[in-house]
Amino acid sequence: MRSTIEPRLGTKASPPTTVSSRLSQAQLLDLYSTMLLSRTLDERMWLLNRQGRGSFTISCQGHEAAQVGSAFAFRSGQDVIFPYYRDVGVVLTLGMTPRDLMLAFFARAADPSSGGRQMPNHFASAAHKIMSVSSPVATQIPQAAGAALAMKIRRESAVVAVYFGEGCTSSGHFHEGLNFAGIHRLPVIFICENNGWAISVPREKQMAVSTVAERAAAYGMPGVAVDGTDPLAVYEATLQAVERARSGGGPTLIDAHVCRLTAHSSDDDDRRYRSPEEIELARRRDPLELFRRTLQERGVLDSAAEEEMRRRIDTLVDDAVIFAEASPEPSPDSLHLHVYAPGRPAEDGRARGREETAGSPRHPLATSEIGKGR
Repeated sequence: MRSTIEPRLGTKASPPTTVSSRLSQAQLLDLYSTMLLSRTLDERMWLLNRQGRGSFTISCQGHEAAQVGSAFAFRSGQDVIFPYYRDVGVVLTLGMTPRDLMLAFFARAADPSSGGRQMPNHFASAAHKIMSVSSPVATQIPQAAGAALAMKIRRESAVVAVYFGEGCTSSGHFHEGLNFAGIHRLPVIFICENNGWAISVPREKQMAVSTVAERAAAYGMPGVAVDGTDPLAVYEATLQAVERARSGGGPTLIDAHVCRLTAHSSDDDDRRYRSPEEIELARRRDPLELFRRTLQERGVLDSAAEEEMRRRIDTLVDDAVIFAEASPEPSPDSLHLHVYAPGRPAEDGRARGREETAGSPRHPLATSEIGKGR
């Protein structure tokens, strides 16, 4: 499980890990089980989409080790998490359930993320401090920096984590968020799940540097490149970043090199821009197979235990599909829920807004003081 990524320009590669990491045998099995649950849930969503029972899905396959390994380092319900749309493994680790995710997939009223109003994989959970996914990519990065500033002002012991793909690092939001966090030494961990593809654009056409981690030096923070197919390497790198943030040491950028095992989404055909050889190389780095083999070699996982684990996970996923598909859809009466403030009817909300804009003395455009040098 040795990282093959070399340190560059002040960055460092995560050290090699062994199965005797800080995690107990029970925790290692839990980690693998959560990775397997993420994969099984994701595969089921693809099947449901192809059957016409779900409109859209976007995959976590190949990212599970980076997601679950990093999330194991956070305190669910205390640390604030800004996931991105692939982060099935992150939100399952932190306490969301297969039913929660299937309710969102089928856009049902009981969906805890948005009441069936968001696209699938737009995770949110107030109980677990999981912030709603932003559809415009990278906008969660400055949001996370702002949340970390609030924690620092309130002198809280929690940290913030924000996840994104390497395509987001081409956005101005990435620069603004990391620059702000570096200046103010904020308790935030930036986790890049780097699969080498921004939809159909390869890494070498996105950036002139070899790793995202190299960019950290420009913002005065450590940049750690880590093998994202090794959950223990990711866990150790994230735990060190969390300990640094909690102690007032400031932010860290983690560049987890993962593999994308599917098309970008259910609406994409990656055969148009990925060669069969590249896809086959990615499949050889499948994190589930690599970690399963490691656990078996170390005597942590045997075939009987794995078979039982798979049966239990299949049952959980079957239950989630049946439960969610049978759940009621949102009522049309709920269309304006969370759009307008409670007690302010949507029918006259727009008209009232126009009246206030034109005549309210609290609105700067309605006062006669503008332009008088005050």
